[in-house]
Amino acid sequence: MTALLITGGRVVDPVASLDAVRDVRIRNGIVAEIGEHLESDDGESVLDAAGAVVAPGFIDMHVHLREPGFPQKETLATGTEAAVRGGFSSVACMPNTNPALDSTASLQWLREHAQRFGRCRVYPIGAITLGRKGREPCDFAALAEAGAVGFSDDGDTVADARVLRDAALRARDVRGVFISHCEPEDLIVARDLLMAAETGKRWHIAHLSTREALELVRGARANGAQVTCEATPHHLTFTAVDASEIGPPARVNPPLRWEEDRTALCQGVRDGTIDALATDHAPHTEAEKNDAASPAPGFTGLEIAVGAYADALPGLPLTHFVELLSVNPARILGIAGGTLRPGAAADVTIFAQRSWVVDPATFASKGKSTPFAGRRLPCKVLATIVGGELRYRAPELVA
Repeated sequence: MTALLITGGRVVDPVASLDAVRDVRIRNGIVAEIGEHLESDDGESVLDAAGAVVAPGFIDMHVHLREPGFPQKETLATGTEAAVRGGFSSVACMPNTNPALDSTASLQWLREHAQRFGRCRVYPIGAITLGRKGREPCDFAALAEAGAVGFSDDGDTVADARVLRDAALRARDVRGVFISHCEPEDLIVARDLLMAAETGKRWHIAHLSTREALELVRGARANGAQVTCEATPHHLTFTAVDASEIGPPARVNPPLRWEEDRTALCQGVRDGTIDALATDHAPHTEAEKNDAASPAPGFTGLEIAVGAYADALPGLPLTHFVELLSVNPARILGIAGGTLRPGAAADVTIFAQRSWVVDPATFASKGKSTPFAGRRLPCKVLATIVGGELRYRAPELVA
């Protein structure tokens, strides 16, 4: 679709200081014009967004697309289809693949297959150490040149502080933030924040889950560390008590915590300590999740995220909501996006306050397990546009 006019929506673009009912004209993959009561041109498709919010395309900076290596869990095709149905025009994928995203060859494979099969933009997160084994740092400059927008060993926390320090110093002047999966959380968050301050490397703490870790981030920032952090829909919604009742679908790393932690995280979102919302979308096969002895940690998250965030954070100003889901992830990763200013890439998310019930059977993701199954959520994605192409449209959206 090379020409599209989105009419009557509430356009929320914090970068442009815009929050008003406007029309958005898209041509040749970019935002061409924003104005009031724009007339449609010949050959231009019209999308009626009255009663909905039109925002810069949402970006999920923490997903597991499982390829290469684990297509039984997810593929680039199914994962990115789940992303656009969830309102995400871009995702950043973690390197716990087989092989790991630790070489230019593995990143090239990913980029080529994402271009061929992907429904949204896919940005790779490269590994910090070779094979994610925690022993030898990767060639960060080469990975960045090959497209990596950040670096993480994901669930395999770099245990040896000397290796991590060496890696951070090597990567200090390389584009791309270090991303830590911190377990045990409070201890490793404290260590990595000190590492960020010592080395000067930009650092991001993934899926914060404890009140103590949140306070550590606040303290590090007060002392000048270049650190950002994210929270997930499940840690903002559920507790360890819920996990015991829900069972295997709620098993995740880091685990669900206590009510005081959940409450602190919600407050951290509201006061700006938490910079971004990210799903940690981690699909598994049904057999893996239903393993009575050891159910796999993690679950699908892309298709419930926007509604779950709205449910966990009622009354959050829309401008802040868009910052958390679009503006800030783009800034942290250093990628294009986060605005609908004319000339910007036409990545757009349209959503509305419409109630719906989560039914995993309808998911595009191969992963059907979620603790949100059967939950009623107050906000629904109606359309996702990527580079001017309408990649998802809810049945009720008029076009």
